[in-house]
Amino acid sequence: MSTIRFKDFFGSRNYFFFAGLLAIPVWIAVNAYVETLNVPDSEAVAGSMTAGFFLSVFSGRFIIGSWTDRTGRFSNNFIGTIAVITVLLVSWLCFHAAFPFGRRTGLNLATFLLPLLMSGFGIGAVAKMIRANTQRQLSEARNAAAQSKGELQLLQSQLSPHFLFNTLNNLYGLSITQHEKIPPLLLRLSDLLRYSVYEAGETYVPLKMEMEYISNYIEFEKIRMGQRLVLETDLATSISADIKIAPMLLIVFVENAFKFAGNTSARQCFIDIKMAIENDVIIFKASNSYSSEQDQRKLPGKNSGMGLTNVYKRLELLYPFEHILNINQEPEQYTIMLQLKARR
Repeated sequence: MSTIRFKDFFGSRNYFFFAGLLAIPVWIAVNAYVETLNVPDSEAVAGSMTAGFFLSVFSGRFIIGSWTDRTGRFSNNFIGTIAVITVLLVSWLCFHAAFPFGRRTGLNLATFLLPLLMSGFGIGAVAKMIRANTQRQLSEARNAAAQSKGELQLLQSQLSPHFLFNTLNNLYGLSITQHEKIPPLLLRLSDLLRYSVYEAGETYVPLKMEMEYISNYIEFEKIRMGQRLVLETDLATSISADIKIAPMLLIVFVENAFKFAGNTSARQCFIDIKMAIENDVIIFKASNSYSSEQDQRKLPGKNSGMGLTNVYKRLELLYPFEHILNINQEPEQYTIMLQLKARR
């Protein structure tokens, strides 16, 4: 059979120390009441009642601590009920001290001592339940944060392979049909990979760096697609150095615009990319020609591919309630507009 250790019952030394300090005003109040009853050795009686009160406090704390290991969380209704009962008991003590039952010393002591012990138990129990719930909520918050951080790191680790996979597919096609474009594309690719590997590991990066990366990617795609592409861009150039954004968040929309515009059967394809900053809100818009017959993309939540799925999850993790993503799919045009709060 397990034994109850001193630390299990009283907790840390700090609890014991503070109980000793609080015992002084409690003893003074109890002694004042006992003296009104003309009890012999009132100081010793008051000391015994004070000791009983604090033993009740630690008993309530200990018993609730044992229940915590079994039941886990305590409901707010249960805590509130115990707290109300405790307040009523303390109120009775104050009322009874002012209006005792005449000269009936035994009855007065009994009707004072029992509520005193019960109120002590209630105080210890409520304090322990509130602490237990707070610690559990803190633990759950830490676990959720760790899980979110792990998920975010996993998502970010997928960015470079996903980009490289798409780019190598494009290079493979060009190596067969337009091999003369491969050397300048490889030079651009090295710059792009340098950013995606070495710079995109942070949670947030300067927006200016991100837009330089996007501009490099656009130049890369312009070389690949050649005269077939009708491209319009309007990207903010004077960007404050302290404005930040999650890395490689916008590039997925840019990649998809080039990918799906290029896959249309029309002689020419168009892409229109815009980015602006208004009142610490980043506004990004990408439109591209689209073939509804191919049904190349799906709306969020469906089979939209790893790139877009990655973006949706990262937006939920990094910009909860701080982003708006609108997608407009028409027979010959596909448009996304993203608004998100800039980080500083």
